[in-house]
Parts: sequence; structure tokens; C-alpha cells
Amino acid sequence: MSPVSPELPTPQFPTPRRVLVTGAAGLVGRVVTRAFAEHGAAVTALVYEDPGDLAAIGADRVAVGDAGDPDLVREALADVDAVVHLAALPTPLHGAALEVFGGNTRATFNVLEEAGRSGVRRAAVASSLSILGLPWASRTLHPTYVPIDEDAPLQLEDPYGLSKQVDEATSEMMARRHGMDVVALRFPFVSDDARAAHRLPLLADDPAVGAPELWAYLDVRDAAQAAWLAITVPLQGFHTVFVAAPDTMAPYPTADLLAAYHPDAEVRAPMPGRAAPLDLRAAERLLGFEARHVLDLEPRPWPPPQPTATAQDVPTPPPS
Repeated sequence: MSPVSPELPTPQFPTPRRVLVTGAAGLVGRVVTRAFAEHGAAVTALVYEDPGDLAAIGADRVAVGDAGDPDLVREALADVDAVVHLAALPTPLHGAALEVFGGNTRATFNVLEEAGRSGVRRAAVASSLSILGLPWASRTLHPTYVPIDEDAPLQLEDPYGLSKQVDEATSEMMARRHGMDVVALRFPFVSDDARAAHRLPLLADDPAVGAPELWAYLDVRDAAQAAWLAITVPLQGFHTVFVAAPDTMAPYPTADLLAAYHPDAEVRAPMPGRAAPLDLRAAERLLGFEARHVLDLEPRPWPPPQPTATAQDVPTPPPS
């Protein structure tokens, strides 16, 4: 991994002249902003607090404030013809339950409503693998089947995951309300060099740490590529897709991981080697998306050594 911008594919749809990127100061937002600007799209960055370097990474306009503020968003949408909405409290640990749920869902409704009213007809919205309910549950939950696809049952019991379910419902409604084309990108754990350096030893030492997130990941450069495709590939209406690397962050065979940590999940397709237990075909069909930045891990024999830490002992960094 490296901090350089991803090489984005040539769009099949006219390049947006100006894109509003909310949450542009975040992990994904910064890479999206730089990559979009380098690909020829002017970027308006909407951030809760201005870090002071957004111009250096490609934003030629900066709006500062809450994405849930209609007046701020309306002003930020000047001359915009596509929106990438990333602004959110990224876990249920980043505020009180009502603050996380209410803030996230209000921002998504507001951004898409104002975008639709201003004539924007293309939008990408950051959803999350957390919509499944597994990552932030207070008890151990298991998927009904693997590989997981977009039709998998949701088992939500946390305000962050619920906010993503509502965000997807809001996106679908806005597609009908305004005739918008909207893609909700279900991101897993989004990684860069620093986050990978933190995460990889944990999963090698104790794979149980990654079981709620199915050991899935996505390089931040691939997250930017997915966002670009979501606003440039010809499509109609509302769509939800999982976007992830085709492998896991754990150095163990996926079949062994599932047998140990999700033994009752119905196995519907082979997952050889470190194959991610996610069905990624929808993103490939709809967007032509395929992750380019994958981890080269030395395979380790199963079972792993006795863990020195548990999932409860190790704080999980935000997924995006």
C-alpha cells in the first residue's frame, strides 16, 4: 500500500464537471478528493472541521459545517453534477446512540434531498458491511449463509448499522423522488498502510478479532475507484453493492475460519484459500469494479497459535 492516488478507469459516462464530496477530510474522503481532482473533476469538499490542507489534495472549494444543515449543503451544491456522500460518525462508539443514528440519517437525507432539488442526478453513498449487524453486536452473531450477498438477512442491534439501513432506504426513496441514480457502496474495513500495520498482526494472532467483519477489507484506493465508478458508469435507479478485496486480511484458509467461528452458516459456494466470504459479483456486473490492491500474505497453518489478545481486549479502529 502507499498514499498515492489510485489510477481511476476512464469513465463510460461523461466525467462530472464538479463533484461534492462530503466527509472529504476522512480516510476515504481524502483519497477520493485527490483522485477525482487528478482525473479532471473539480471537487467541492464539505467537512465538519477544515483541516487546512484540502486545497493541497485537490479541493478548489471547501464548505465547513454539518452535512445535516440544509443551507450549508444547498450552497455547497453550486454547479455540482454528482455527489459522493461519505460524511458520518463511523462507528457506534463515536457518540451517544441517538447522536450516531440521528446525525448519520439526517445528513444522508439532507444531502440527497438538496442534491435532488438542485438537479443532481448521480450520487454515491457510503454504506457499510456493518449493516449486517455482526460487527457491533453486543453478542456473537453469525451470517445465515456464505458467501454473503446483498440479499443476506440483517441482524441489527446497534445504532450505526441501523443508520446504514436507513441510509440505504433513504437513497432508494430519493432515486424515486428525484429521478436520481444512486449507488450505496457497502464498504468493509477500509485500510491504508497504518491501519493494515495495526490490523494484520491482530488477525494473525487471534482470527476471532476479525470474525464479526468476516475478515474482509478494502484498500482505500480501491474505495476511491468504487466511488468513481458509482458516479460515472451508466446505470439507472438505486443499487446496493458490496465492494471489497477478493481475499481476507487473515493468513489462514477461509474454510477453516468459517468452520471455527461461523460453523452454522450455510456454505453456498467454494471459497478456496483466503477468498473473502462475500459475493462480489454484483459490484462487478453493475460497476465493473474489481479491487486492484490486495494483500500478499504468507499462508499460515491452521489452527493459529494460542491468542495473546481477544476481540474484547483490542480496540477496533473505525471501518472507514
